[in-house]
Amino acid sequence: MQLRPRRSVLYMPGANARALEKARTLPADGLILDMEDAVSPDAKATAREQIVAAVTQGGYGSREIIIRVNGLETAWGHDDVAAVANIGAGAILFPKVETPDQIHAAVAALDKAGAPANLPIMIMAETPRGILNINAIAGASPRLVCIVMGTSDLAKELRVRHTPERTGFLTSLSLCVLAARAHNLDILDGVYLDLKNEAGFRAACEQGRDMGFDGKTLIHPNQVAVTNEVYAPAEKDIENAREMISAWEQARAEGKGVAVVNGKLVENLHVDEARRTLAVAEAIRAMAG
Repeated sequence: MQLRPRRSVLYMPGANARALEKARTLPADGLILDMEDAVSPDAKATAREQIVAAVTQGGYGSREIIIRVNGLETAWGHDDVAAVANIGAGAILFPKVETPDQIHAAVAALDKAGAPANLPIMIMAETPRGILNINAIAGASPRLVCIVMGTSDLAKELRVRHTPERTGFLTSLSLCVLAARAHNLDILDGVYLDLKNEAGFRAACEQGRDMGFDGKTLIHPNQVAVTNEVYAPAEKDIENAREMISAWEQARAEGKGVAVVNGKLVENLHVDEARRTLAVAEAIRAMAG
């Protein structure tokens, strides 16, 4: 089982050359080099040029390089796609996707630009229409590998508040997790805006993990360490996974269909999840080098 860890995925504004340089040293699993929301209209061309130069130069190590382009309906979208289609990005992220047709248009734009046929795409889920159509969107193309929650835009569109419990977001978040799992996609939780509230941030990470997210998008390097910790298997989880697999294999050798570990019944489905836990831990170790 081979997995790509996406515990921490940090937004980096493409118009900020220093940020693009600093990103090479940060312990995030992935970087979203942004041409969209983090860039003012008069800086779009500069952001595009700097991102192309930075990715072409390389030096980002094992970090997944994701480039968020502007929507194809904007004045910049098609030029963004043409500029980044062949520079070696790990994935292209399309914002404000609301229909399967937008996925098809994104793939067509990449193909027209001569992108590799296996270049993955990701999408932002950040509007009510997009949330309501998320199952159809998630199944629209085999090129799609990940859903990214855009909770800031979604809060505006839904007119909900950012509360500690995220009550107004729970339905949208859960629908997107369901769609991701139904179509074997990864899914990343939205950003946490209060940079001074460390306890609140950790709680939001733990909530997202417990809801089924694979990781979290971030707006500041100081958020990376906690996110990596929360979304990685803890040592006790790794040890428990090993115990379950060992007990299960012994039970099978004895002709039994189930095993018991620490007083809890272990069936095949628990062993599958235990193996995934070990695979995630191994993938994280491999990234750390």
